[in-house]
Amino acid sequence: MTQPYSFDEFFSSNQEESVSPFLTPDSRKWGKNLPLKSTIVAGILLLLAFGLSFIDLSLAFLCLSGVYFFAGTPALINAIHDLRNFEINIDVLMTLAALLSVAINSQFEGALLLVLFEFSGAMESTVTRKTRSSILSLRRLSPRTTFFIDKEGAVYERSVKELKVGDLILIKIGEIVPLDGEVAEGRSYVNLVHLTGESEPVLKVVGDEVAAGAHNLDGTLTLRVKRVSADSTLSRIIKLITEAQETKPKIEQFLKYFGKRYAILVILLVIFFAFFLPIAYGIPYSGREGSIYRVLTFLIAASPCALIIATPTAYLSALSCCARRGILLKGGTFLEAAAQCKIIAFDKTGTLTSGVLKCTEIKTVRGPPLEKNLALLIAASLEKHAVHPMAKAILDLATTLHIQTLPVQELHSIPGYGLEGKVGSFLAKIGHAEFVTDTPLPESDTATTYLLVQESIVAFHFEDPPRPGIALLLEELKKEKLRLVMLSGDHASHAHKVAKQIGIEEVFADLRPENKLSQVEALIRYAPLMMVGDGINDAPALTRATVGISMGKMGSSTAVNASDIIFINDNLSLLGWFLKKCFQTQKILKENISLALSIILLATTPALLGFLPLWVIVILHEGGTVLVGLNSLRLLKK
Repeated sequence: MTQPYSFDEFFSSNQEESVSPFLTPDSRKWGKNLPLKSTIVAGILLLLAFGLSFIDLSLAFLCLSGVYFFAGTPALINAIHDLRNFEINIDVLMTLAALLSVAINSQFEGALLLVLFEFSGAMESTVTRKTRSSILSLRRLSPRTTFFIDKEGAVYERSVKELKVGDLILIKIGEIVPLDGEVAEGRSYVNLVHLTGESEPVLKVVGDEVAAGAHNLDGTLTLRVKRVSADSTLSRIIKLITEAQETKPKIEQFLKYFGKRYAILVILLVIFFAFFLPIAYGIPYSGREGSIYRVLTFLIAASPCALIIATPTAYLSALSCCARRGILLKGGTFLEAAAQCKIIAFDKTGTLTSGVLKCTEIKTVRGPPLEKNLALLIAASLEKHAVHPMAKAILDLATTLHIQTLPVQELHSIPGYGLEGKVGSFLAKIGHAEFVTDTPLPESDTATTYLLVQESIVAFHFEDPPRPGIALLLEELKKEKLRLVMLSGDHASHAHKVAKQIGIEEVFADLRPENKLSQVEALIRYAPLMMVGDGINDAPALTRATVGISMGKMGSSTAVNASDIIFINDNLSLLGWFLKKCFQTQKILKENISLALSIILLATTPALLGFLPLWVIVILHEGGTVLVGLNSLRLLKK
C-alpha cells in the first residue's frame, strides 16, 4: 500500500496541487493534468466548429466560444499577470493576436493559436512535475522510523528525525538502514547498490560504516548513528540532485530571450503604425484601407503561429516515433540537446552490463578435485535458502543445467558468513572464505563464494557480463567521433576488465555519487555530455549532464525520474538509431524555422502597405502553418 504524504514531504517536493494531502482521491483525479485536459477539450471543440462551419454557422460559433473559454481564459489570465509585472513576452503577443483576430473576423485562426499555445504550455508543466518527483522518490527510500536502543537496552520504535549522533539503533534482517552509522554489534551482508551501482553484497562487521539506504540482507546489526537525518547519505544525494537541477543548461533560453524582444517590438510597431499612417499619409483610421485594419493585418502576419508550432510539431513527431521504439523523452528539447553532445559517459553495472551476476566458473582451489555438477548440486541446495545475488546466480545455473536441488538437513545460517548443512551424505559449508577455512585462499579478481565439502574447497566465480551487442554499438558511436567514457562505482580491476571487453579506453572507477557528479562536471566543461545510467547512485550525474538517459526496466525509480530520456525496454542498442533521429529532427526543425520566418518577413511589409488584403495574409499564414506541420510529420518514419 502506498504510504500517505507527510506534510514536509509534500511541501518540499513542489508537487502539483492534485497530490495535496488536503484533497480527496476523487478530487485528485479531476485536478491532475488539468491544463492538458482543458486544452484537449478545446482542440475537440475547434474541430467540431470547423466541421459545423459548413453546415450551421450558429452551432460552429457556439463551439468556437467554448474554445475561447477553455483555451483563451488561461491565456488571458497569464497575459494579464505578465503585463501587471511589466513583462511583455511572446506569450502576451500570442494571446493578443488571438483575441484581436476576433475583431477582424478571423476567429478560427485565433482559436487555433490559443489551442496550440496552451497545449505547449501544458506539456511543459507536465514534464516539470515529473522531474521534481525524483526527490520525493528518494525521500521514500529511507524509513521514517527505526528501532532505538536506550541506555538500559530497551528497544522501541522512534522517528529517525529524533535521533542524535551516538544513539544506538537496531537493524533487523531485510530492513533498510535509515541513517549513516557504524556497526557497534553484529555481522551481516548489506546491499549498497544505491551508492556504488553494484549489486554484490558487502560484508559489514564491527567498526565498519554503513550508509543510509543500505539493504540489510542476512543478519542483525546494531548501529551507532554517525550522522543525523539532515546530513545522511540520502540527504546528500537529494542535495546533489537539487543543485544539479539548478545548474542544468537552459536549452530554451535563447528562444525566450528572442521571444520577449520580438513581442515588444511587434506591439510597439502596431501602436506606432496605427497613429503614424494617418498622420504621415492621411490614411483614415477605419475602413478596409484604414490604419486599424492594416495594423491588425500586420499583427496577424507577424503573429508567429508557424514559428510557434515549428518546434512542437517536429518534436512531437520525433517523440512519437521514439516512443514506438521504446524510447521515452521527457520533453522535445532533449532531442536538440542530445544532438549537440560530443561525450557519452556510461555507468557500468546495469548499463553496459546486464546488471545480473552469472556464475562463470566452478573450480576446486584446495583438496581433492570435486566434480563440478556435484559441487553445483550441493551449493544450489544450500543457497536456495538464501536471498543474495550470488545465491540467485548459482540457482539460475543449476536450473539451466537441469540440476535438481536436494533437501538440506541440519541447516544453519550464520549471518555475515554463510550457510552450512547436510546435503545427502555430504556435510557442507558455503559462503565467505573465512567461513569455510582458517587458511588464506588464492585471491580472485571476480566476485567469489566458496564451498567446503569434506576436504575439498570449490570456488564459484561470478561476473556481470556485458550486454549483448554492446561492443558493436560502441564501435558505431566511435565512428560518429563521440568520446566514450565509463563511470563506475565498481573496483578499478573489474571496471577495466569490462571496458577492455567492450572497447572503452577511458575509465573512471571506485566512484560514489558525488564523485560521478564531479567527474561529469569536469567533462562537461569540454563539451556537452550525455550520461547513461540506471541506479540511484547515477541520479545526480544524470541530472547534471546535458542529457541524462536511464534504463526503464532495471533502473531505479530515482534514476528514471532524474533522467531526461528513458529506454523503457532496456534496449541500449537503439542509442545509435536515437542519435540519428536527433540529427534528423534538428535538420527538419531548421527547415521549419526558416520557412516560418520567411513567411513573416514576406507578409508583414506588404500587409502594412495595404498591398495584400487580409484574406491573402490568412492564406499565407495558415499555408505556412500547414507546410510546417507536414514537414514535421516526416519524423514519424522509423
